[in-house]
Amino acid sequence: MSEKEVIVVEASSLEEARAIAAQEWGISPSDVVINLVEEEKKLFGILGKRLKVEARPARAIEILRAQRVLAELLEKMGLDVTLSFEDDNTIDISGDDAGIAIGRYGETLRALEHILNLMIASSAAGAFRVRLDSGGYRSRREESIKRMAVSAARKAISRNKPVGLQPMSNWERKVVHTTLQSMEGIETRSVGQDPHRRVIVCPKPSREGKEGAKGDQGGTR
Repeated sequence: MSEKEVIVVEASSLEEARAIAAQEWGISPSDVVINLVEEEKKLFGILGKRLKVEARPARAIEILRAQRVLAELLEKMGLDVTLSFEDDNTIDISGDDAGIAIGRYGETLRALEHILNLMIASSAAGAFRVRLDSGGYRSRREESIKRMAVSAARKAISRNKPVGLQPMSNWERKVVHTTLQSMEGIETRSVGQDPHRRVIVCPKPSREGKEGAKGDQGGTR
C-alpha cells in the first residue's frame, strides 16, 4: 500500500473522518478503515473535541472506485444485484438480475468490465485491472473457451486456413493463447481493438512450405 493510501484526517467524529477520507479517494465511507491517533478536547469539552484519525482504504483504491461506479451503472440499468469481492481484483455480481448483468455469452459482463478498466487506466498509474464474475460464471466460461479454442485449432488444421474467434476480453484471449500454445502445428494472435479484439487461430506453415516461400520470394525480387 502506498503512502497516498494512508492519510491522517482531523475531524470532530469518527464518522466525519470516514466521510472526509472517502471523499478524498472517491470511495464509499463504509470502505474506509480508521484508527484513532489522538483525541484533543477544547476548553474542557465545552467546544467539543477534535480527533486525529489515521485512515486507509479497506482494499485497493482502484477496485473500490470500480465497485462504486459499477453499483451506479447497475442501479441505472434497474438491476437488483449485490456486489461482493472474490479477491483483490475481482468483483462478483449476484442476485435476481445477475443473469441480465452477464448477458448473452457474457457480452454485458465484458462490456461493463471494459468500461471499468478504461476508468481505472485513466486515473491510476500501473497495470491494475478489475475482473467481473457472477456465481462462478468465469470458470464455466473458461472451460467453454478451451473447448472452443481446440475446436477452432482442429478446424484451422483441417482447412489449412486461419479461423477467427468471437471478440473476447483480455483474460478470455489469454485462455485461448494458453490452451493452444503447446498444440503442434498451431499459432495464435490477437487482432483489433477492445472491446472488439479477438483471437485468430492459424495453422503453422510446414518447413517445406516455409522453404518454398523463401525460394519464391527470392525469385520475385
